[in-house]
Amino acid sequence: MTAYVISEVEMRDLEGFEAYRALAAKTIAQFGGRYLVRGGKAELAEGNLPPKAIVIVEFPSMARLKEWYASPEYAEALKLRRTALERRLIFVEGVVPA
Repeated sequence: MTAYVISEVEMRDLEGFEAYRALAAKTIAQFGGRYLVRGGKAELAEGNLPPKAIVIVEFPSMARLKEWYASPEYAEALKLRRTALERRLIFVEGVVPA
């Protein structure tokens, strides 16, 4: 079953953000992930907090997603993330195909 990473991102440092983004994209591809949403325009439809940049990545399974997140390859990107951006990160399973 597919699984998704949903990130709500706020950039702190442009140079660091671009370096993180390039490295993260490379590791996502290595683990079979693909971007579905990557910081496009977001509009608030309900609620009271303005949306930040949203990123959604699809992986073939929750196991593969977790392998990516715990991988030494992605650990390098995480080092950059600490100073480059603030985020909320959510892992969610997709629906079973009908």
